[in-house]
Amino acid sequence: MPGSGPKFYACAVCKKRTKPKERRHISKPIRKYLQKRLFVDVKDNEIICNKCRHKYYALESSSFTRKDSNHSDPDYVPSVSTSQSKGTKTPTSPPSVSLNIKTTSKTHSRCLVCKRPGPKLVVLSSEARFNVFIEQNVLIPAGSRCCPVHIHEGLLCSDSLENVPIIETAFLNRTSVLKLIKHLREICCCKQNKLNFDVLNDVEYENLTGLSRSQFDDVFRHVADKIYNSPSRSSRTTLGIFLLKMKSGLSNKLLSTLFGISKSSVRRAIVATKHAMMRGFVPLYLGFESITREDIINHHTRPLAKSLFDANDGKVILVLDGTYVYIQKSNNFSFQRRSYSMHKGRPLVKPMVIVTTTGYFVTVMGPYFADSKNNDASILNHMLKTNTEEIRDFIQEDDIFVVDRGFRDSLELLQDLGIRVEMPSFLSKGQKQMTCDDANNSRFVTKIRWVVESANARIKSWKYFNHVLPTNQIPYIGDYIRIVCAICNKYFKPLCNADSDDDSRLASKMRALSSNANILKSYVEDNNLERRSALWKPVDDSSLQSFPRFNEEQLRSLTCGVYQLKMSSSYIQEHLDGNCEIHVHNDDSDLIRVRIQSRHTSSRKYLLWIRFSAADIEAWYCKCRAGERVVGMCSHIASVVWYLSYARHLQCQKFGVHNWGEYLADAGKIPETIDETDSDTDVSVIEE
Repeated sequence: MPGSGPKFYACAVCKKRTKPKERRHISKPIRKYLQKRLFVDVKDNEIICNKCRHKYYALESSSFTRKDSNHSDPDYVPSVSTSQSKGTKTPTSPPSVSLNIKTTSKTHSRCLVCKRPGPKLVVLSSEARFNVFIEQNVLIPAGSRCCPVHIHEGLLCSDSLENVPIIETAFLNRTSVLKLIKHLREICCCKQNKLNFDVLNDVEYENLTGLSRSQFDDVFRHVADKIYNSPSRSSRTTLGIFLLKMKSGLSNKLLSTLFGISKSSVRRAIVATKHAMMRGFVPLYLGFESITREDIINHHTRPLAKSLFDANDGKVILVLDGTYVYIQKSNNFSFQRRSYSMHKGRPLVKPMVIVTTTGYFVTVMGPYFADSKNNDASILNHMLKTNTEEIRDFIQEDDIFVVDRGFRDSLELLQDLGIRVEMPSFLSKGQKQMTCDDANNSRFVTKIRWVVESANARIKSWKYFNHVLPTNQIPYIGDYIRIVCAICNKYFKPLCNADSDDDSRLASKMRALSSNANILKSYVEDNNLERRSALWKPVDDSSLQSFPRFNEEQLRSLTCGVYQLKMSSSYIQEHLDGNCEIHVHNDDSDLIRVRIQSRHTSSRKYLLWIRFSAADIEAWYCKCRAGERVVGMCSHIASVVWYLSYARHLQCQKFGVHNWGEYLADAGKIPETIDETDSDTDVSVIEE
């Protein structure tokens, strides 16, 4: 016909356009094979390309060999799955299945996303194409290529297909449909039967590891080149097994059930992740080499600490303390003696934790033994004398170490090195109460030193360290703690802010209060108010009408902290049970005396006095060890002030926590035996 173009001859099998030299007639055996095995109905005028024809003859020759040896049936025809031989590709069915699924056009010489020509293009893997189908319901043809910049961690970026033309109908062959169904089934089985960190959502990452998905991805980027996929688990799942082990403390046996792998595979995953984290993650975020002195001073030091301790510019303030990891008793008697703590009454090992005043972990050393030769002071002396982790090259003269009383035997060595030590004061021999200056200075230390206790609690929030560990885990405890501390440094918020304006105001107030004396103590002792009980009468509602009212912010300002206020509700709970007595002075209605129960010893009660006005609390004094201080107040005084000025005016009058003792039996309560002679009933009558 004039004006018509050249006729298009397509192969009946591969649907490719054929040249005249490649066209072959479809014989009767080939027609029968295509209809029976590939479900292709061939018309009379259709042709087959020479390539597909040669594949058929190759399959036929191999099938006759197997037929002669294994089959006696002369009509035996090999199926697609059994017709593969060396060097021979199995023919696939033509794309004759039409599905209402979005797809893209197949690209080979240009990028699928940006249409940039090669040659630096990569072929999209089946995992990447299937991930796009799962998340965006778009099928990408096999063999499609794209630029490497569009691929992240082996998968196509989620926003890469925004400007790519989409075709509404996809044509697939039988093999592609079967592969798609098989892959979907595998994903469903993974979701139903075992954990897989490749398919979890953000909430599940947070619940299982304590890290968000973005944080998990960041950790994985540090160790991705050091953890490899295995037939039983992916590299992401390997990292997830380790973090779940640390966060939950689950046994390897239970983890193997959750992840659907063997217990030995769980063990190998934990060991592989530990080595990878220690090489690629921990050195970046933990240790003296990971941080400079300038970073600690400028970004990890509270202004409150600088002001309370008169720290010079350029001086580092570090807080040190030992923590405990409990272990099982060993059958090696020598090790059993060295690892037994007389203080705790059980076997354990002791890591030494060094943090800044904001709670940033500088380093963790050890773990050490737990016997008398390895107390906190001995451990610090060992660290300094052996220059562990080159600590003596990091610290300088006039740096400040904030420690507790357990480091008292290290004072001489620290002074020789020129290091200032801030430590709570001691009671002298025969002394029952600290002086006002000692109590105030101790308050300065505790106001800063609490951060190391909270840092240790942050470590124990990873439940692995809260369990009694078997002795075969002792070689790995130190590495595990360092990994956890490095994760806390990188992803967790600091325990307190290093740039708070409230710190400067609080420091000025505490230093101003420390110069005052406790005038109420002198008044109590001069007037012998502790013994003259006749001067006091029980309070009633009218006696405390003039007691000032405070809100929570005013109470925090009065106590210079929150710890005492947190304990107040529990102290007042016993007051409401009758274990606290409040009296007011007969002649001075602005002075009250309270006898309050000790929370540690049942036989001990403390006397305290509070002088108040209609607008403020003017003075206080308690007979406890730290009750003379004027920088803040002890928990006993704080609980009385909290109740009288704030809690008793609340509508909800429930304080403290529930007393679970009502569900327990008390062996100390034995009913008195009734004497038979006191009974009016004749025993013989009862027996009858």
